[in-house]
Formats: sequence, structure tokens, C-alpha cells
Amino acid sequence: MKMIGIGDNGIEGLLPQYRQWIEESEVLVGGERHLDFFPQYKGEKIVLKGGLSKIASYLIEETRSVVILASGDPLFYGIGGVLAKKLPLEIYPYTSSIQLAFSRMQESWQDAYITSLHGRSIKGFAQKIDGYKKVAILTDEHNTPSSIASYLKHYNLTEYEAFVAENLEGVNERCSFYSLDEMEQQTFSPLNVVILRQMAEPPQYALGIEDALFIQRKPDKGLITKKEIRVLSLQAMQLTKHSVVWDIGTCTGSIAIEAAKIAREGAVYAIEKNEADLENCFVNQQRFRVDVTAKLGKAPNGLEEFPDPDAIFIGGNGGEMEQLLTLCIQRLKEGGHFVMNVATIENLYKAVECLKSLDCEVSILQAQLARSKPILDMTRFEPLNPIFIITATKKGIGQ
Repeated sequence: MKMIGIGDNGIEGLLPQYRQWIEESEVLVGGERHLDFFPQYKGEKIVLKGGLSKIASYLIEETRSVVILASGDPLFYGIGGVLAKKLPLEIYPYTSSIQLAFSRMQESWQDAYITSLHGRSIKGFAQKIDGYKKVAILTDEHNTPSSIASYLKHYNLTEYEAFVAENLEGVNERCSFYSLDEMEQQTFSPLNVVILRQMAEPPQYALGIEDALFIQRKPDKGLITKKEIRVLSLQAMQLTKHSVVWDIGTCTGSIAIEAAKIAREGAVYAIEKNEADLENCFVNQQRFRVDVTAKLGKAPNGLEEFPDPDAIFIGGNGGEMEQLLTLCIQRLKEGGHFVMNVATIENLYKAVECLKSLDCEVSILQAQLARSKPILDMTRFEPLNPIFIITATKKGIGQ
């Protein structure tokens, strides 16, 4: 069984050997657009529609010779990766649309960040691409070049210019450069690839963003996990690039934002009970070019909508501690880390006892820090409130 990649130029782009295999086959499988390239085909045509598992189950029983047509390189965000696990395939790729787009742009692409928004949510896209000099994007009817431009402008990723390649190798091929403003106003063919090219240096934020840079509730400033405590808490969460994170009681969003910059290929979910604080969280996301899922609510209510996390952070307790911690530990993935900041010995005792009753290994770090402050021509130290950083993992994990 053979899978052959094909471009928008149809049969003209195929090697003679590939054409022969198609002509000699008894079953030709592909999308309607691909099958239309072969109006004289004498065998049976099967249109790829719906789930791939169904067609794979059918083809595994097929005794006739079969050729499957796929766009470009079938193993590059294509059907090849799925069907190759289910069928005995020989795969013969065509040039991918990304390769063709960069060739039209006359730009090297070995250093490009390549991603797909085809059939996927754009949520979290901002932190995924932030800082990359070249970004290649596969689009769809929802994530169009226009909507991508609007999204980039919303999250202040305005250092990019765009190159849009439409109908590559087809009769209506069009390739052009656009500013984000121009791309936002244009209408494009559904078959397109977007390449972003960095034209200016973007802002850079090291781990431990200064507290004063976050928008905070006025006049009650200070409802933020302080920079030093934030860094210690993030370290305790043991985040990776692909982590799924919960931030419970996100307030300004400082933990969620810094977590998203670390877990840029993962996802961050935040919940906040105060509407004004949540609005500040949204503003701070735009300011720091991060797109996390944040919702209004008082945990544990609302957490059922979030996927199981690799790490959980709780910055404060608004009551119902036992119920909240129980749910968190139940939902925490194997090998995950639960981190909680508390400021009083009463809440410290309650949290530790609860976590131990849930069969967790618990460790506590007391952070008692002070920042230097000038006084005349001298320096004194101004203490921060002491914080207990509680870290919990389920017993037996990693042992």
C-alpha cells in the first residue's frame, strides 16, 4: 500500500513512477480535491472524510492495490503519521507547503519555528512564538491570516511582518508581504501558509519580572506574589516546556504569566474570584505577551473545566481548604507538584495536616527575605512578609 504526496499542481508535479503506480492501482484514496486531479482514473475512488480510524479499518482488510493521496509531505502535520501506525505503508513525500513558501519568500528556514493552527485552537499561541525570529504557520478557515494578525496585535507581538503564500503551485498562486495591519484587512484563499519575520527586537523578560511592572488593583496594591517568592514557587513547581499548570487565585496573574513563559508548549489555567483582579490579569497577559485561560470563579468550583495538571499553585486560601486541597491532589498527574503559599502558622498547620492525610510527601520552605532600600547616602533593609512555601507530591512518586 502506497501513500503519495501531491501538490496543488496535481499530476504535473508527480514523478513518472508515481503516476504509473496510481494508474496501475485498483483503489485511489484521497480528499475530493486530490481525486479531482485524476478524472480518467479507472479504479474505485474513496473520498477521505471523517475519522482516519474508520478508513484505516476498511483499508487493512483491502486486498486490492491501494494508493493514498495526501497533501505535500504526508508526515508533516499530515495524515501519514496516523495511518502509518495502522497500515503497512510505503510513503513518498512531495515538497511541503512550508518549503515552498520559504522558497517563494527566498528565505532560509532551518532556524524557523514551525507550527500548525489547522484544526487547533490559537489559545496559548502568543507564548509559543514569542522571541522567534521566523515563524511558519499552517492555517485553516478559522485561524485565517486576518484573525492571526488581530491576535498578534492584541498580544503586542507587533515586531513581525508577514508573508502569505496562497494556492502554492496552483493556477491562482499569490505570494506577498504584508504588515500586520494590512494582513488584518485582507481576504485570502483558504489554502495558504503564513510566515512571520521579526523586524525589530521584542521586549525580553527574565525570570522574576519586577512587581511594579504588573498592573495591580488600586488603591490596594500588594495583592501579588512577590518576585522573590514567585521565583522560589516556580522552581518548586518543577515546570517543563510542556507542563499543564493550574494557578488558583491568580489575582494579577504573575504566577500564571511566568509559568506560561516556561511551559510555552503546554497550557496554563487560572481562576480568580475577584472580577477587578481578573481584569488586571487579562491586561497583564497582553503586557507580557502571554495567553492563558483565566476565568472568574471561586475554587474548587470551576476547576472541573480544567484538564488534569502537572503542577498546581495556590497563592492564598479563601476558605474550604480541605475540599480544595483534596480535589487538587486527586486531579494532580502522577509525578506532578503541588505548591501553596501561606502567610500564617494556622493555615500552615491546616494545609500540612490535610496534605499528609491525602498521603502526600510534604516539604516546607520558610522564606524570610528583605530588600535593600536607600536612606540618605546609606542602605537599610526592608523586610518582606515571611511566607511558607509548601510543596507536596503523592507518596511513592519517584521512589
